[in-house]
Parts: sequence; C-alpha cells; structure tokens
Amino acid sequence: MTTRTMDTAQELAAFLRSRRERLDPGRLGLPSHRRARRTPGLRREEVAELAGISADYVVRLEQGRGLRPSAEVLAALARALRLDPGERDYLFDLAGRRRPGTTGGSASGVAPSLAHLVDDLSPLPAMLLDRRYDILAWNPEMARLLPDFDAVAPSRRNAMRLCLLHPAMRGFYADREQVLRDGIAHLRAAWAAHPKDRALSCLIAEFATQDADFARLWSEREVGVNGRGRKVLRHPVAGALTIDFEVLLPLQDPDLRLLVYRAADEESRAALERLCAR
Repeated sequence: MTTRTMDTAQELAAFLRSRRERLDPGRLGLPSHRRARRTPGLRREEVAELAGISADYVVRLEQGRGLRPSAEVLAALARALRLDPGERDYLFDLAGRRRPGTTGGSASGVAPSLAHLVDDLSPLPAMLLDRRYDILAWNPEMARLLPDFDAVAPSRRNAMRLCLLHPAMRGFYADREQVLRDGIAHLRAAWAAHPKDRALSCLIAEFATQDADFARLWSEREVGVNGRGRKVLRHPVAGALTIDFEVLLPLQDPDLRLLVYRAADEESRAALERLCAR
C-alpha cells in the first residue's frame, strides 16, 4: 500500500466514485438518456442534481483536489448517494467534519476498572481492544479460546494481525472472509476518524502488503462497525464452536471496544467449559 492510498483527499474522491457507481439510475426514478452509459451507476451530473450542487464541484471532489466541503454539502451528498449511517460518518470524517453527536476519544491508556471488568466477566471469554484492534486486556477464557495466544509476543497481540498472519489461527474462523470484512470495515472507519494516527496507518499498510485478502477487501471501501453477531469457530482442541459476540463501548473511553463471547448453544457451552477446565 502506498502513502497516497492513505491520503484523505484521494480516499474521499475514490469513496464518492465508488458509491456513485454502485447506484442504479432506474431505481432512483431518473429519466433514461439516449446516450448509452459507458460506466456503471449514476453520472456526476445526476449526483449533482440530486444533491443540489454544481456538477463542476462534484467533478473536483472526485478528482481529489483537496476541497473541504461544508457539512451541508456532505449531508446533501450522503442523501444523494443513499449512504447508510456508517458510510455517512466515514464521509464526514474524510472531510474533517465529524457529524454532530459523534465522539472521538483517545485510546492512550486503559482504566484499571476496565481491565478488572474483563477479568470479572469470567467465565465468559472477553477482551478489550483499541481502535487499531490491539488487544489491551483479556481474561483466561479468551486466552485459551484463541489458539496459541500465549506464544504471541505482547507487541504482536492485535486481533487483525492474529487473524491474518498468525499460523495457528489461519483456519480458526469458519467464515474467515466475513470476519475480515467486518474487521476491515471497522479499521477503515477508525482511520478516517483518526487520519493522523501513524501507528494505525502503518498497521493497515503492513496488512495490505503481507496479505492479499486484506488488500482485496480494503479496496472495496466498506465501512462500519458490527456490534453483535454470531461466529463459528474451529478450535484445534475444543472442535467446532458457535458463539454469539457483543461489542460494548465504554462511555468515557469511546475508542475502546469490549468484546464478549457467549456460547450460542448447549454443545458449544459444554465445549467451552471443557476447554477452560484444562
């Protein structure tokens, strides 16, 4: 990944193009034109008309000329492009105009009470992550659930790095593609909110350089945070496990994420208990 890839003006341009090209003119009730469409999606002129701004301004935005659109223009573009809430936040963050009501704290440290909470959640596997997916705290159940976790150097304990580059976890997730999609969507949103976080930028560049799947999915420009769901795990000792996960955000530390796992069925619960009793 080159430095240019991490430039917010160029990313804003690419994001606007990608969202314009995915829209179906027919579904938006736009009139048909005699001239055949050479590219998918809407034309820039159509986006400009829907947003109530000039076509020339849309062109300059999509060319990455370093413009700083106002919050009103961004809101109009978000409506015209049918962006979902996560995509709207991403658009505002790229333009340096975080929407009212959103927060952006610092992940500079972990309050002792949060670290204790992770322990107190036993026997549920739990861990605390920052915006880069660095694992800041974990309880014994989570350490046993993540294959070969104790062998990973503390400086390398990053949830995305484990998924991508830790050999013991290569087949850990039954749907690895979806796990990567969710993780990358979060990292992209985090990068837009914190473009000056050099550690985060370097981490993304490292992953894109070392893993082809990450590079491919990063280029799709999906954004958002998946706060709950279900995963099927393939543990080398416990076997197949189905777990439900929940992501909680501390009010005073909004850049941190508390991830909690729960067995989704009795068979998985029994397997977890056997694993943690070893």
